Formats: sequence, structure tokens, C-alpha cells
Amino acid sequence: MSEREIPGELAALRASIDNLDAALVYLLAERFRCTQQVGHLKAELGLAPSDPAREEEQLQRLRQLARESGLDPAFAEKVLAFIIAEVIRNHGIIAEAVSS
Repeated sequence: MSEREIPGELAALRASIDNLDAALVYLLAERFRCTQQVGHLKAELGLAPSDPAREEEQLQRLRQLARESGLDPAFAEKVLAFIIAEVIRNHGIIAEAVSS
């Protein structure tokens, strides 16, 4: 099926998905800007890059939000775990730079 033969409803849904993908990217970028600031503060205060208690709170909160929104909590947890791992990695890099 060529682009011209795609039904209008499918094209509209795809456009919505594209818009949502863009929003996700912008939201992730903003989240990482905030976590970069957290990383600098942690490094200045001599705190560890990882905060397991905070991470568990976030996971619990995310599971609840996922359930409330009809999203599979296990999927949401995997996504957040990936994001948290990247944040911790970045915080470690910042801590190394500050301590050098």
C-alpha cells in the first residue's frame, strides 16, 4: 500500500504518534536537564550518584501512575529503570569531574 492509499484514520493516528514521540523527547530532555543539576548538587555536597531509597520511591509512584493510566506497570518500570540508570551514570561522570 502506498502513502496515497493509507486511510485518513491511519494517517491521523500516525500523526498523533509522531507528536507524542516529539513530546516524549522534549520531556526527557527537560528531565535530564533537571537531573544534571541534581548531579552537580550531589557532587558538591559529596553525595553518592545513586540514591536507592529515592529510586524505589520513584518506581512505586510510577507503578501506581501506570496502573491508573492503563499502562502495564512492568513496562513503565523498565522504562524508568533505564532512565534512572542513565541518570546515575551521568551523576558518576559529574562527580568524577568535580573531584578532579
